Amino acid sequence: MMNYQLPFIPERTISPRDYGLTMVMDKGLSIKEAENLIESSGEYFDFLKFGFGTSLITNGLIEKIKIYKSAGIAPYFGGTLFEAFIVRGMFDEFRKYLDKYKMEFAEVSDGSMPIPLEDKLEYIRILSEQVTVLSEVGSKSADVLIPDDVWVTNMKAELDAGSWKVIAEARESGTIGIYRKDGSANTDLIDGIVKEVNINDVLWEAPNKAQQVWFIKLLGANVNLGNIAPNEVISLETLRIGLRGDTFFHFLPDDLK
Repeated sequence: MMNYQLPFIPERTISPRDYGLTMVMDKGLSIKEAENLIESSGEYFDFLKFGFGTSLITNGLIEKIKIYKSAGIAPYFGGTLFEAFIVRGMFDEFRKYLDKYKMEFAEVSDGSMPIPLEDKLEYIRILSEQVTVLSEVGSKSADVLIPDDVWVTNMKAELDAGSWKVIAEARESGTIGIYRKDGSANTDLIDGIVKEVNINDVLWEAPNKAQQVWFIKLLGANVNLGNIAPNEVISLETLRIGLRGDTFFHFLPDDLK
């Protein structure tokens, strides 16, 4: 939706989207803040992640889930919560937790604890019969080094096992996984993923503006981006369509540059 139709604005996919996705991180919004987020930006994002394990202690969880779903936003619990159940040997209880809150999506990750790949793939297979699965590749620890080819192999395997999308880990800080410690893109790793995995199947965590700009310039206005702060949804959308200085000239024809 635009208040005025400027020419040379890149075409965006329309909700419900299969790609061009924006995932927002809820780290403890109040019910009023959730309502305000939908009022201001609801048409510009697709997924709402209750970050890490916040769903266990957040107030008004049922009401917030209703708010997001009523706006066509798909809520889901962060992968760290999945791992918190797994490390305690409570996979069946996790599945019941998803059912209790009528979740239609779930995240499977192994960023906080090591999970053998075959075990992770089995979790994905089982959960994909219950919900739509997004699986995350990459560790949250800087001490865990994953070779680039293993990233690609794992992403392909998880998609084959039933994941709808694979998430490229960066944490909410954007200083790990697909990024270096200074927040700059790990270009060798990302180039390897782009060459081997369908880009529409990858959701890139990009919490910082410079990272969002980098991916938009690399992969276009309809790149899948995640870990977006609630107050940055509109700002990201302007980046996607060339209405902010960082991407101002990117989508214009040569004669206007």
